[in-house]
Amino acid sequence: DLDSDTKTCSLYLSIFPKGHEISRKRLTRRWIAEGFISAKQGLSVEDVAETLFNQLIQRKIIRPVEHNSNGRVKTCLVHDMVLEYLIMRAAKEDFITVIGSHWSLPAHSNKVRWLSIHSSDSKRTKHVDSMNLSHVRSLTVFGSLDRLNFISSKTGIVQVLDLEGCRGFRESNKVSGICEMILLKYLSLRRTDVKILPPNIHKLKYLETLDVRETGVQELPATIAQWERITNILGGDKGIRKTLKLPKQLKGTMKTLRILSGVEIVEGSTAASALCYFTGLRKLAIYRIHNSEVTHKDLLSSIQYLSGYSLQSLVIDDKSSEFFNTLDSMSSCPTDLNALELSGRLLKLPSWIIRLNDLVKLTLSATVLR
Repeated sequence: DLDSDTKTCSLYLSIFPKGHEISRKRLTRRWIAEGFISAKQGLSVEDVAETLFNQLIQRKIIRPVEHNSNGRVKTCLVHDMVLEYLIMRAAKEDFITVIGSHWSLPAHSNKVRWLSIHSSDSKRTKHVDSMNLSHVRSLTVFGSLDRLNFISSKTGIVQVLDLEGCRGFRESNKVSGICEMILLKYLSLRRTDVKILPPNIHKLKYLETLDVRETGVQELPATIAQWERITNILGGDKGIRKTLKLPKQLKGTMKTLRILSGVEIVEGSTAASALCYFTGLRKLAIYRIHNSEVTHKDLLSSIQYLSGYSLQSLVIDDKSSEFFNTLDSMSSCPTDLNALELSGRLLKLPSWIIRLNDLVKLTLSATVLR
């Protein structure tokens, strides 16, 4: 009795291995990139995806595992019996092909469109190498990439590439190969051992989501200024104080950007002042600010400017500069914020905090507040 969108998004869960905790954000961003979700009735595409996710919880297709501090589900799990049924249905309808699953299921067609590799041992790799992958539009790999050599040569029309947690990038040209997959909309390298993104990543002109959180990537190449559809840039590692530096050439570009997370505001760069051009930004998370009066002034001005547009969530983790001392000097405060997180040398709350009538989440961590 599921409608077509809910059915499709349910079957999509068969991509993940048995017992695998699934991030809500990872799942909903993938739905959007796959084109399963569209904006309707005045709701954004993200809001529609969130509603559908909650419906799957209500129907007991997925169950919550971890919640955020504001009560929203952070990770979920598919019950083993439900997952087995979803995998069988997805295989029967030639929707998703799973290799190395806990349940052994034959492929019903030689045209593979959605491919998920749960195990990449030598036996599975030979199986994958023998398959016709010219129609694959979504590829997910769990484990290691060491034996997989097909990623760029046979998968030219892939739109979703999710390699979260994989190993095998070190001392290899696999990232350059990924840059040849020019139709990519979603690229996740989160928790991989990749260290550098090559300049030719600008070829991914349709890219909407780039996730390089918890990797060795510390700087984005200047060529990303050519991206015209990018919506989410996720980087850095808050736990170990790693950040992502933005190139200086972003001024006036990336009008579509909605989430910018894990960035460092570098002294002497144009990054602080360039932020004001990202007028579609809904979430801004800054993990380090260099201690400079000019940098602080430019950043404060950009936050004020963005607050007049779409900014709803602001995260500032600043343990090394005096930026928090300048917050009270704002001529106009970000009154539309619904989430605010301040961490670092915060001596007192900004005076305008009482005017944030839409605020539903306030996080004050590792501050010097009394």
